[in-house]
Amino acid sequence: MTTITAPTGTRHRTVSVSAPAGRQTAPRQTTPRRTTLRLTRRGRRLVALLVASPAILALAFGIIAGGSAIASLDDGAPSGSFEMVTVMGGDTLWSLAEDVAPSADPRDVVDAIARLNALEGVTITPGQRLAIPGEYTGEH
Repeated sequence: MTTITAPTGTRHRTVSVSAPAGRQTAPRQTTPRRTTLRLTRRGRRLVALLVASPAILALAFGIIAGGSAIASLDDGAPSGSFEMVTVMGGDTLWSLAEDVAPSADPRDVVDAIARLNALEGVTITPGQRLAIPGEYTGEH
């Protein structure tokens, strides 16, 4: 039951209004307001970091673990495709290249030795064991 007060002249009049029997008035339904997601600059950076993190982790894992298997002879070249030599005092890659393949260009032999042994430079030390490609040792 709803009570309404309406002015009539100088006096106020009170009128009661009720819903018909058997019908109840439903509460007014409001439509939900659509909201938009707004990210701050900090939030956008966080989302970008989260999206890029799998690639960053894969790259970091590749750098850390990937370099250890480059010079592995276990699953690399077949065992008959190279010969092992021990570096003596005074040896250089150039002198080794001239010794193992006197008829070949020493630059090519040095490059092949460096690639096969995953050397980062041309410095070798006495006692170091190096693999020499079979194409230069006569063991094809």
